Amino acid sequence: FTELATMPPKPQASKEAKAKAAMAGGKGKKKKWSKGKMKEKVNNLVLFDQGTYDKMLVEVPKYKMVTASILCDRLRLGGALARKALTILV
Repeated sequence: FTELATMPPKPQASKEAKAKAAMAGGKGKKKKWSKGKMKEKVNNLVLFDQGTYDKMLVEVPKYKMVTASILCDRLRLGGALARKALTILV
């Protein structure tokens, strides 16, 4: 009882035995469905701040084409605010 019980070391498996064990394993874990690509959330303005409003009045008339989508992208406006901006500019 004075000696601690220790387990003997595992015998080293040969390459053939390792290969056979790997082939017998099957598929292993079942493949999980991916969660899909998540679109990055953009933080667009809901109300004009003074800087954005001034920028809109100066820069937007110089654009070749003006749509609500372009205003959303370039000025970081929400869709409803971009539509209001178009009515202000017209």
